[in-house]
Amino acid sequence: MSEEVLHAADRKMARAVEVMERDFQGIRTGRASTSLVERIHIDYYGTQTPLNQLAGISVPEPHQIVIQPWDRSALNAIERAIIKSDIGLTPNVDGTVVRLNIPQLTEERRRDLVRVVHKRMEEARVEIRNLRREAADELKKLERDAELGTDEHHRLLEVLQKTTDRHIAEVDRVGGVKEQEVLEV
Repeated sequence: MSEEVLHAADRKMARAVEVMERDFQGIRTGRASTSLVERIHIDYYGTQTPLNQLAGISVPEPHQIVIQPWDRSALNAIERAIIKSDIGLTPNVDGTVVRLNIPQLTEERRRDLVRVVHKRMEEARVEIRNLRREAADELKKLERDAELGTDEHHRLLEVLQKTTDRHIAEVDRVGGVKEQEVLEV
């Protein structure tokens, strides 16, 4: 039972790192990438639908994203959703497609994006620490219920702390890579 608690905590911590990495894909770095827009939700006939389910998204040039909706009536909804999103790009609608031109990032905008990266990294660290606390509480409950000895409880807490440290180091590594990518001119 106690090993299951550790495995579950490890899986959840790894998931927190994966979610953070996926969030980082939406932070632009001066290069066009479909991941900047594919998770934007569009109000399509009253239903919040991800953009990648409503349109084909392509990158024909290094600084341009082209969104071609399968239903032309969704063009206005796509334009509104992009304007409301926090990606900071202005859509150009020309009949059948939406074009997003990616400008070079200014130094100030790069610093703002680094702050966003650091904020997201801290959120992931807090999530991992909360998962550690929950697992430690479960282990403490097992010890109180006499399903776990004191020595075994302390050993498992050490293993849990090492797992936590490993995942926080992974958050720092992934965040550092993204920070360098954002600062790259």
